[in-house]
Amino acid sequence: MRVLAVVPARGGSAGVPLKNLALVGGVPLVTRAVRACLRSELIDRVVVSTDHDGIAETARQAGAVVVERPAELSGDTASSESAVLHALDTLGGDPEVVVLVQCTSAFIDPADLSAAVRKVLDGEADSVVSGLPTHEFLWTATGAGVNHDPAFRPRRQDREPQFRENGAFYVMRTSGLRAHGHRFFGRIAVQPVPSRHAIEIDEPEDLELVRALAPFIDEPEPIDVDCVITDFDGVHTDDRAYVDSDGREMVLVSRSDGMGVSLLTRSGVKVLVMSTEQNPVVTARARKLGVPVLQGLADKRTVLRDWLRIENLDPARVAYVGNDVNDLGPMAEVGWPVATPDAHPRVRAAARVVLTRPGGSGAVRELCDRVLAARPEQPVAARPAAATQPVVAPAVSPVVAGASVRPRPEPVAIGDVLVGDGQPVYVIGEIGINHNGDLDIARRLIDVAADAGCQAVKFQKRTPSICVPEEQKGQIRQTPWGEMTYLEYKERTEFGRDEYTQIAEYCDERGLHWFASPWDVPSVEFLEEMNVLVHKVASAGVADHELLRALAATGKPIILSTGMSTLEEIDAAVEILGTEKLIMMHATSTYPLPPEEANLRTITTLKERYGVPVGYSGHERGLQISLAAVTLGAVCVERHITLDRTMWGSDHAASLEPAGLEHLVRDIRIIEQALGDGVKRVFPGEEAPKARLRRVTV
Repeated sequence: MRVLAVVPARGGSAGVPLKNLALVGGVPLVTRAVRACLRSELIDRVVVSTDHDGIAETARQAGAVVVERPAELSGDTASSESAVLHALDTLGGDPEVVVLVQCTSAFIDPADLSAAVRKVLDGEADSVVSGLPTHEFLWTATGAGVNHDPAFRPRRQDREPQFRENGAFYVMRTSGLRAHGHRFFGRIAVQPVPSRHAIEIDEPEDLELVRALAPFIDEPEPIDVDCVITDFDGVHTDDRAYVDSDGREMVLVSRSDGMGVSLLTRSGVKVLVMSTEQNPVVTARARKLGVPVLQGLADKRTVLRDWLRIENLDPARVAYVGNDVNDLGPMAEVGWPVATPDAHPRVRAAARVVLTRPGGSGAVRELCDRVLAARPEQPVAARPAAATQPVVAPAVSPVVAGASVRPRPEPVAIGDVLVGDGQPVYVIGEIGINHNGDLDIARRLIDVAADAGCQAVKFQKRTPSICVPEEQKGQIRQTPWGEMTYLEYKERTEFGRDEYTQIAEYCDERGLHWFASPWDVPSVEFLEEMNVLVHKVASAGVADHELLRALAATGKPIILSTGMSTLEEIDAAVEILGTEKLIMMHATSTYPLPPEEANLRTITTLKERYGVPVGYSGHERGLQISLAAVTLGAVCVERHITLDRTMWGSDHAASLEPAGLEHLVRDIRIIEQALGDGVKRVFPGEEAPKARLRRVTV
């Protein structure tokens, strides 16, 4: 052994009680000192000299050898040199160089340690001290200059720097320490350290200062966990609420959080939102993120403990991010307690990681990125060659032929939301043409969808001169706006660029995706200019191959409705669209839909045949059939919505009114929770009845 590092770490401390176990950036000071030594390329072994059992255990966990320091060397008057010499005597066999490292410096750069050791090994110095370069003028209390002549004040650039000893580390030749009994002897050199690394912790104020600096100085380390749990206010938001004239609360969130959560769930990491708040904004945001939420909690710690047991998760591999004192309980339950940078001081002190971005400004995204950094790249499994796949029916094209056993379809990303098996059901409020050409009605329907908890609204986009058959263009029609031709009526109810620009802005304000079913190629081009996230193929367009080719060329995700289509027609459509970004919708194009024509088991047929996520587009009255579709595996549900089913127009009668839509979304979320994961277990609520009712236990 050529170089040994010794870290003296007494249990007693006059300024900060049990200082060496104080957390900075979620890591005890003694652990930070040990890690700095272990990361130095020239240090061979690290020893912690202590008289405290807790410090000893923490040091061992960090990778250090522990030497028990006797009581006579543990008092306030005992020198650091005495601890180093005792450690050398205990270990036996002196190294060439010994390094004294102090826990009171939270930010020791391993490169600075190595540079100081190199000076001794290369014979440049016998003893090296860490020091902060300074050009400060020092004065005595009586007004005398210490390091300067008050009558002569040279400019900073005309003076060589002096060095203030900062107490971080000392490197010395072991033989010299033995001979002199103290750390300074022979040729003494200084190892410069930057000011951000030179803070020494002696008082509580020093500890608060380094805790505040830790997020900006520490190198972010990957967070290797299987689950991320977040508080809501102050983590997803900036902890403020905006109240409109109707008393509705709104909060500020970061769009980047959504993509981070999406990437996290796609990688297999569970995500949960927990909140003491009962405000529906918490539920609305969780739905938009596509993650489960537990809110209105009085005791977050107990709920968290039960949830982890139900989900069979190791608490050591769970991260919880919070910002206020009611998060201290759940933070104590997990292996990775995380705090936002503006969190309560007690929360920052309890955190293993303090983020750099505040809540509402990307805190969740930062955490997601660090969790993803610890996970291996997920390889994309190669699909078997089409020729080797068993064919379900002769009419199926080889490209889309169904295998007898297919892997679970991969989710499809629509913006910041994943749609597919294992994800929350993506609920679409189909406005279609129920706006009757009135932008105010469209806005009110967007409000209906947002208030109910939908993730998206959908419209229909046509070029009437192309879509209306020639024989129908001149037909006279009675409308709420008077008598007009059918072509004039269709043009009257069609939205253009100005309306859709306002729709896009309003959907953004309400936190909804929006898109449309284009009925012709110019409408595809129009929607592309509007930068929609996804395109929908109406059932009427399944056989329009020119339209399908235009949609495939966009590279956007496609939702393909399959009403009034044969399997052969769907095969041909899939041949054009491909399956990589395809979501199918089982549908029966009868308005309104009678139960005997729903044929919901087709959801399974489509999923097995094409290997893509499958949803349900419903035209029935009531909710039962849509809810049954969810139990059969529908990954998204689309229903027409209206302000009033008695309004004029062809689709209103088969649409849901606001209360119906709200109940649909509510019941879908209940069903999602009730379906569970299929793993048989005894739930916490069963424990008491089990203990009370079971006469025989095994």
